[in-house]
Amino acid sequence: MSEQIISPQTVSLDVDAGADPAAVIAYLADHLADAGRTTDPTDLVRGAIERESKSATGLPGGIAIPHARAESVTEASLAMARLSHKVDFGAPDGPADLVFLIAAPAGAAADHMKLLSSLARALVRPDFVQSLREAPTDDHVVALVDNAINPTPEASGSPSTTTTTTAAPPPVAASTAEPAKRTSIVAITACPTGIAHTYMAADALKYAAERAGVDFHVEPQGSSGTTPFTPDVIAEADAVIFATDVGVKGKERFHGKPVIASGVKRAINEPDQMIAEAVAASTNPHAAVVREGDGNEAADSATTGGLGIGKQVQQALMTGVSYMIPFVAAGGLLMALAFLPFLGGYEIANSTLDPTGAMNDGQFISLHNSLWDLPAGGLGQYIGAVLFAVGSLAMSMLVPVLAGYISFAIADRPGIAPGFVAGLVSVAVGASFIGGLVGGLIAGVACLWISRIPLPQWARGLMPVVIIPLAGSLVIGLLLYMLLGKPLAWLTEKMTDGLNSMSGGSAIVLGIVLGLMMCFDLGGPVNKAAYLFATAGLAIGGTAQLEIMAAVMCAGMVPPLALALAATVLRPKLFTEPERENGKAAWLLGASFISEGAIPFAATDPFRVIPSMMAGGALSGALIMAFGVTQRAPHGGIFVFFTMNHWYLFLIALAAGVVLSAVLVIAAKQWRGNRDEVTSIAELETVPA
Repeated sequence: MSEQIISPQTVSLDVDAGADPAAVIAYLADHLADAGRTTDPTDLVRGAIERESKSATGLPGGIAIPHARAESVTEASLAMARLSHKVDFGAPDGPADLVFLIAAPAGAAADHMKLLSSLARALVRPDFVQSLREAPTDDHVVALVDNAINPTPEASGSPSTTTTTTAAPPPVAASTAEPAKRTSIVAITACPTGIAHTYMAADALKYAAERAGVDFHVEPQGSSGTTPFTPDVIAEADAVIFATDVGVKGKERFHGKPVIASGVKRAINEPDQMIAEAVAASTNPHAAVVREGDGNEAADSATTGGLGIGKQVQQALMTGVSYMIPFVAAGGLLMALAFLPFLGGYEIANSTLDPTGAMNDGQFISLHNSLWDLPAGGLGQYIGAVLFAVGSLAMSMLVPVLAGYISFAIADRPGIAPGFVAGLVSVAVGASFIGGLVGGLIAGVACLWISRIPLPQWARGLMPVVIIPLAGSLVIGLLLYMLLGKPLAWLTEKMTDGLNSMSGGSAIVLGIVLGLMMCFDLGGPVNKAAYLFATAGLAIGGTAQLEIMAAVMCAGMVPPLALALAATVLRPKLFTEPERENGKAAWLLGASFISEGAIPFAATDPFRVIPSMMAGGALSGALIMAFGVTQRAPHGGIFVFFTMNHWYLFLIALAAGVVLSAVLVIAAKQWRGNRDEVTSIAELETVPA
């Protein structure tokens, strides 16, 4: 075998590997560890379960392909189990009896990725799957997989861009009639990891196209590299299929083509239907088409698998927040470092040096001093001033970046400039974050509308680089300055005054609400909304806003720490082995304010984990507000204690929430079935209530 990614040692036939996906994945990871393919099977298990929580890896026909990249994987590898007792991996037609764990190194090379994608493609062939079920020995399975990923030259597959045509008909007598033009379909497939589903969807569509008798070309945008379509292939295409869970690279190439859009799994489960829909769209003048800069290629969600308006708005807002968070983290932590006593101290934020009062001390020292002309406070004060100035500039970009990428999510690249303009104008008129949110949405919609205006061919090239940015910036600038700016600024001012006036019971209620939001979806939209609210206040300043930041950070630390306490200290036997390993990592994740450390637990048992975490988060948030703890840094957890006014009270609030959540999740797991020890999620599901 030219690339030995599977061996008899990593094959298990007719075994009982466990009752749930986590157990099967752990079983296969242990076999890879025994074969020397991974130095830390728990790391591989954690990655595979996290991937499983995003999208089930079960496929039609009783197959499952859990997969992950991990630092601990030494070489691209496969472990395969033929199960005596089927396990549900979320496939639409039932549980799986053939499970392949695909393990790739974190920096896997393209040739390794091609081997793994070749296996994924082979798994959509019924003959290959049947051969695996009938294989009498481990060596026979290894030979089958070897033939699939290293075919002989005459049987080798096509490159990344795959073309399917049916055989030409035999010669017939000359005729004056023009032969009927065959429908030509092109497709893009892509999944988040780009290892398996990308290529399985590509081949499923290819075989469906063969059955339908249409010309078909597919561009899998995966980890093994992408060969883009040639211009003539795109020009001849009658329709395009986007079967993706991530953005399409080079979407503008298909401008004006009828489109069928869906997630990648639909292409695997319903390839014939998608091909039929594409053929129908190719002759339908009212079909949805790809629009340059259009974030909503498919107008009819029922036909194309598109998203509703509410979901599109949510995704746009979350896109803006996701691009804003790095600025928050970088700028906020630089400012926090500047506050260290041996650097600038908290006084660096005051305005005592500039006679005009326009600049704070950090900005003034950064501009008027240097390494050769140090301020009165010496080198430490100068370094602190520079850190504070750089951090302040990064924080000043929050609203423009938020608005710019909200607009980008709606209108693609042509919407970026008008979105940034919306954010800058919002800051200028005092509308701050509320103006950025509203302005970004309006800018994106305006750019999207402008992109759909029919123009002569000679002018289309100017649309994305001149016409849309110019017209979009003009529209949103005029709207904010002349119509929306003052009302939004008034709303921002009233909200700020309301927060500053909160005390006693009202502040505690706010802390409870923020704590519930932080623990509801552990890094999802609700969590991010609470975090955005806190960081917005951090940029504005004021005691109430700093208390909100402390409440959000404390509540966000509760879930991973509580689950780490429950799974590794208090009652480890209530959790599966992978969960116990995840619990060890969750200690550091929670201490660092990374709520996502609790996701592996919530993904397998959401109805008991999430409510327990929300209770602890609400308690911590309430206590922070009651204690009056303030936090000047937007991230960092225990590593930024020096930016808190009462770090010991922060610890008390955190400990209270962690203990409450840990006790509740243990009680919830024990209550169902009234058992003291349960070793797997599957056992929990089978115990009578």
